Amino acid sequence: MFGTISEEIEVNVPASKAWEVYGTLKLTKVVAEGLPDALDKIEVLQGDGNAGTVLKLTFPPGNPVFTSYKEKFTIVDHVKKMKEAEVIEGAYLDLGFNLYRIRLEIIEKSAHSCITRATIEYDVKEEAAANASFVSIEPLLNIMKIAANHLLKINNSQISEFVNFTAG
Repeated sequence: MFGTISEEIEVNVPASKAWEVYGTLKLTKVVAEGLPDALDKIEVLQGDGNAGTVLKLTFPPGNPVFTSYKEKFTIVDHVKKMKEAEVIEGAYLDLGFNLYRIRLEIIEKSAHSCITRATIEYDVKEEAAANASFVSIEPLLNIMKIAANHLLKINNSQISEFVNFTAG
């Protein structure tokens, strides 16, 4: 059984600024700091943030579904501002999924705003079809909101610095 779900939000920062976070390992730091109760830690096991990078996400004790899983960046496209990662060990694969892929995209809306879109694609074995109920866009929506707040804070502080510099 194949499925896909998607969500997007508008962020009032240029797409290039958003990609500076989403297109690099900075996103892991922003997420770890922004979701301390949901994620125990994110480790970079291999790579530098480009395709081939492997992360291990560990959840706090008591998580009802997962203890940890590994994901691998399969695509990091700096031109299209798109990143894909697939679970390669644990979590969804242990629940009968053949595929669990996350895609993050930054879409330019104007010179000063962009759309961040998260998409989950999954394929679950027929005998484990009931486990498709574990798929939720909410964690990615929370990540996008945390990243948006981080980007807005940085953008606003840079604007303030510029205004102070030009006024002084």
